[in-house]
Amino acid sequence: MKVKLLICVLFAAPLAFAQESGDEWAVGGNIGYGFYHNGTIYGPGSSATAGIRNRFAAGFVLSEDLKWISGEFRYLYQDGHPYVSGAGTRTDIQGQSHALVYNLLVHFEPAERRLRFFAEGGAGGKGYIIAGPPPVVQPLSNLVTLTSENEWKFVVDVGGGVKYLVRDHLLVRFDFLDYLTTFPKDQIRPAPNNTARGIFQQFTPLFGVSYGF
Repeated sequence: MKVKLLICVLFAAPLAFAQESGDEWAVGGNIGYGFYHNGTIYGPGSSATAGIRNRFAAGFVLSEDLKWISGEFRYLYQDGHPYVSGAGTRTDIQGQSHALVYNLLVHFEPAERRLRFFAEGGAGGKGYIIAGPPPVVQPLSNLVTLTSENEWKFVVDVGGGVKYLVRDHLLVRFDFLDYLTTFPKDQIRPAPNNTARGIFQQFTPLFGVSYGF
């Protein structure tokens, strides 16, 4: 009898949660800006800063909005060029990045509230994509070389934000996310025997509008 009761509870709990949460989907777009914390290339007696330029970002989001915990798929484009800088010189290559992640959101207010704060985090892939030829002259080649190699990295993102329900089905939101990857060494390539250090962090404030259905 106890085993049967336990089985019933285990099967009924997810159904009860789904009914209580009132599953609702939302799709939307967002726009913002990507600020980078970059890396460093170390060589014998010298070093250079290597990273991605700060540029605008834009993307879209598909969310399943539950009562307290939501899941969402996010895509983000950032128009940032890889660059190296040191010894009074700077060179870059035209490029961009594409991040695709799945995030979990934990809300601090129930779905009935118009204003809801949340924390979020997830993981996925981020592509550092080249959109132009490498520089003809690379003055820091003794330390590092910019290549035309596209490179995909595992990415983790963490952050938080706030949502506001303007009216039925219309939602505005603000997110602040930190996208973290390891150093893209195939694209920003250290010279032999040199060392690349640093986690690439893209700090990204985003304003978005979503439609619920």
